Amino acid sequence: MFRLLLRSAIRGYRNGVAVKGSLSKFDVLGLGFMTFAFFLGAGNIIFPPLAGFLAGEHLTSAMLGFLLTAVGLPLFTLVAAALAGGGFTTMARYLPPFVVTLMATIIFIIIGPAFATPRTGLVAYEMSFKPFLNDPSQLVLTLFTIGFFGVVLLLSLNQGNLLDAVGKILTPILLLLLVGLALAVFILPQGTQPTVDDAYLAQPFVTGFIDGYNTMDTFAALMFGTLILDVLRQKGVSDIKVQSRYLTIAALIAAAGLGFVYISLFILGGTSLGVVTSASNGGEIISAYVLSLFGAPGLWILAAIVSLACLTTAVGLVSACADYFQRLTAKGSYKAWVVIISLLCMLVANVGLDTLISVSVPVLVACYPVAVALVIATYLRPLMRRAQFTYRLSLTVAFVFGLLDAIQAAGLDMSALDFLPLFDINMAWVLPTALVFMVGLGRPHAIAVR
Repeated sequence: MFRLLLRSAIRGYRNGVAVKGSLSKFDVLGLGFMTFAFFLGAGNIIFPPLAGFLAGEHLTSAMLGFLLTAVGLPLFTLVAAALAGGGFTTMARYLPPFVVTLMATIIFIIIGPAFATPRTGLVAYEMSFKPFLNDPSQLVLTLFTIGFFGVVLLLSLNQGNLLDAVGKILTPILLLLLVGLALAVFILPQGTQPTVDDAYLAQPFVTGFIDGYNTMDTFAALMFGTLILDVLRQKGVSDIKVQSRYLTIAALIAAAGLGFVYISLFILGGTSLGVVTSASNGGEIISAYVLSLFGAPGLWILAAIVSLACLTTAVGLVSACADYFQRLTAKGSYKAWVVIISLLCMLVANVGLDTLISVSVPVLVACYPVAVALVIATYLRPLMRRAQFTYRLSLTVAFVFGLLDAIQAAGLDMSALDFLPLFDINMAWVLPTALVFMVGLGRPHAIAVR
């Protein structure tokens, strides 16, 4: 699972000099940056600028909501994995095995052929190809996706040291580019603050909170916990408490890095009126801002880095999904699943970035509450009277009410349910799920974990 990322990470740490069972300060810092690199994808940088542009004078509220789901939840998820002593499987051990398998499968479909992987190709198109064309047609997008995912397919079939090396080089370069862009935004803002969009007028914090779902980093964190623990074991760190401490430190470093990137890009979007007059996605805003700041050379550099970063991310996701589905079904070879997933990604990508994001929102609104409930349950487990019952009921309630929120987010008329608390802001799952946790809690000395 995620073998491309894991192989690269372990190779990078194999020459460490820390005493067995512990890590040097340099290794701890390296582990944190490795965790940050796992989360930092070119796809993630397109959401904050658009949200900042649309939020206008409500930028701060929208940004805080976004940071809570895009930074806070992944951080809490990794720490929960540390407390549980493992990743997703360990955290979900009180659920029926078929439910655990179903949840893992849904996560891999979301980060694989349904949304996250096709999005890498579309971000590459929007930021690396489209800015150089005048009114490109659907045929141009189709040809680009065929070429992009054709390369992804070939690299996924033949993973080698070259791709690992490219990935290690690209992440620092992409980060340096974002840091330079952030400094330029603060020192030389290129535009003014846009007016508030209707979507951010009434509840900017909640809108930003739901916008943060689009990063899908909480789902990724459920899987990355296992990855990081595997790296620690390769380094000889076998004590569970020590593993938890290092994983928590790595999560904090990653969260700080992501927070810096997101805040900078929010401010970029919030000062881009004049650079752009309107935008349907953040890629358009960043490209226009870079062109305004650095001219055509800057745009070419951005295009090269983003396209290669998207490519390496796509290869990692395709190979991870192929690994998972080959083991899950025990049918077909890894290479056959790579071909299937790559073709599906190419087909899905042809809907376009704006459509893909709009379609993904209801799905994420339905699934995110379940992930959040699982993380909360992991923290509260020592206080539960009946852990198995509370886990199962809380996740069920979160899913049922999250599904109602998702139906409304899809645009269907759900006014008959307006009596539900927070239903009008697509957060109807919060209070019922919290009530289940309150009922399931007991005094610590009276625990009866099943």
